[in-house]
Amino acid sequence: MSTTPIRRTVIGILGLSIAASGALPAQAQAQSDSNPPSTASVAAPSSPDRLTVEAMWGLARLGDPAISPDGRQAVVPVTRYDVKENKGQTDLWLFPVAGGPGAGRQLTADQSADTRPTWSPDGRSIAFVSKRGDDQQTQIYVIAVDGGEARRVTNVPTGADAPKWFPDSKRLAFVTPIWLDLVRWEDQAQRLKERDESKMRAKVWTRAPIAYWDHFIDDREPHLFSIAADGSGEPLAITRQSGFSLSRREYSPSSYDISPDGLEVAFVTDIDPVGNMPNHDVIVLEACGCKPPRNLTADNPGDDGEPLYSPDGRWLAFTQQRIPTFYADRARLLLFDRQGGGRRDLSGDWDRSAAGLSWRPDSKALYGTIDDAATNRVWRFDLAAPGRPKAVTGPASFSGLAIARSAAARPAAVAIRQTFSEPPTLVRLDLGSGAANALSTFNDTALAGIRQGKVDSVTYPGAGGAAIQMWVVYPPDFDPAKKYPVFMLLHGGPHNTIQDAMQWRWNAQVFASWGYVVTWHNFHGSSGFGQAFTDSINPDRISKPYEDTIAAAQWLTAQPWVDAERLVAGGGSYGGFLAATLLGRPHPFKALIAHAAVYNSFTQIGADYGAEKDRFFEFWDKPEEFAQYSPHSRAGHFATPTLVIHGQLDQRVPVNHGIELFNTLQKRGVPAKLVYFPDENHWVLKPQNSIFWYQTVRDWIGHYAPPGGR
Repeated sequence: MSTTPIRRTVIGILGLSIAASGALPAQAQAQSDSNPPSTASVAAPSSPDRLTVEAMWGLARLGDPAISPDGRQAVVPVTRYDVKENKGQTDLWLFPVAGGPGAGRQLTADQSADTRPTWSPDGRSIAFVSKRGDDQQTQIYVIAVDGGEARRVTNVPTGADAPKWFPDSKRLAFVTPIWLDLVRWEDQAQRLKERDESKMRAKVWTRAPIAYWDHFIDDREPHLFSIAADGSGEPLAITRQSGFSLSRREYSPSSYDISPDGLEVAFVTDIDPVGNMPNHDVIVLEACGCKPPRNLTADNPGDDGEPLYSPDGRWLAFTQQRIPTFYADRARLLLFDRQGGGRRDLSGDWDRSAAGLSWRPDSKALYGTIDDAATNRVWRFDLAAPGRPKAVTGPASFSGLAIARSAAARPAAVAIRQTFSEPPTLVRLDLGSGAANALSTFNDTALAGIRQGKVDSVTYPGAGGAAIQMWVVYPPDFDPAKKYPVFMLLHGGPHNTIQDAMQWRWNAQVFASWGYVVTWHNFHGSSGFGQAFTDSINPDRISKPYEDTIAAAQWLTAQPWVDAERLVAGGGSYGGFLAATLLGRPHPFKALIAHAAVYNSFTQIGADYGAEKDRFFEFWDKPEEFAQYSPHSRAGHFATPTLVIHGQLDQRVPVNHGIELFNTLQKRGVPAKLVYFPDENHWVLKPQNSIFWYQTVRDWIGHYAPPGGR
């Protein structure tokens, strides 16, 4: 998240009266709101037939599925939370793909998290990641599809993750972080033990990055190994001697792939030689690790990723971004010809980013789950028609697409479908018609008696007259003859989008159940609306999103069912930054919420990506201009009551930002509350902390904008 200077101010357009930074000057606000709300709810209790935060935590959450090679069965991780115990448990469930809703059966039932399931090519077994019994770290387990107990395959002291099968179903690949100066696993275990038991806790780095999201990065490198599927023998190194490792920041099953003949692996590595210029390339290496590696993308200064071999072995697909250090650059879909050595660009001029890719079994096309105009739709990329992808699905958002490797003319596929009103649901997906039929019913009973609000997608003229898409979620008992308060949500990123999907951390249906019209607008800079729209806020990341936000408020107050005197707004990450930006500029909101907000752009260099080279310029190059990028530079205008929330473990936006913002508000005499979570990161993930978060947000906005229609 980064920020930029404001260049224009919009005041009073369409008759909306906007006081500078709130309805009252600072001292009047302080007198009027000298007693900010406590955690005792000031709003009327929710009706039992509405989606409460407690009911939300009672819903099952589904992870990405995997489909059997013959397309007959699918396995999916299902997580349920015990709020009292403050923890979740993830089990694997098996579903017949041709079956009706709810025909699944539970495959694993251990007091642990069973994740990342993957089918053996012979269809007899499923490998997954878990931490069971006396495991000190996660390990790879295998379970027979027809039942029985899972057996541990790996027992490496540094932990095992991201399993994939070799085509003969006799070996598995996995990733583990190791110290290169130690050869024996016993020595790896000993060093881990010594560091864990040492009274000296200092950490030392000589180059960035030092952290990622919620943890510090140590001096280990993630490497690929293989092991016999029955667990016999020692793991064999694949990448250890290659001179390349997987990314030290993050890796997953999409970070590498194995060729159909099992003789080659392709993996993603960061070749950055200095620490502030990340550049991920695709490396190919013989699976035996016995020959020199080849860098297929050394000529590209941007990031390459998601290597994926075609079933016939001829092609290696991967994504490519071409602007260095710009995470929101359009990701193109490229093919490397393993026979002739050439490349093909299947994206052409198509103005979306390729992601979530899967091959068709005949190797004639790929499918992807694509961020597209506020949904995540499935698209098809035909090798015979480069640059002309075709949309497969319509409304709703899809993820975790998995396609069977059987050579059927119409291959079986499964995915996760969700909307604002439908939690993630396993579906059978027809890749021809786009029809999706539900297979899982985990949440049907829980939601049967709950009334959720209607969801609309609207557009309004934003900055420069551009059409801005906005989601509007109405209270369950919405009466257009009454006037309602509005809770405007500000999304993060900024190069992100709010899709028609279930949000667990900022759930619009929960907010609407309190008696608010809830909105979420995809302002300039949001992804999924074309690269020009995404890039339109660079380098100025304030002006257009701010103008779009004010224009959204103006559109809303022009509606007969909106009470212009009861508007509140809030967001997290960049959304928190935008809330802090509103603090110093004219706006109509009675109260704000700034969660994990970048408040001081100068100190954001301490974030987990703070050492990366800026795409435009550094603060020491143009300090006066850079100061305009930072909400703290307009603190003299702060007057709006603000709820500040931050987690100690946040490395994406370090906790100093929340403390600085709160202390500034206190010095200004502005009503403010700081909620600090010592055990949370950039998000609030623990059930009891989350419930407290929702209660605190409800009390805060209820004090300044009471809920319900009038």
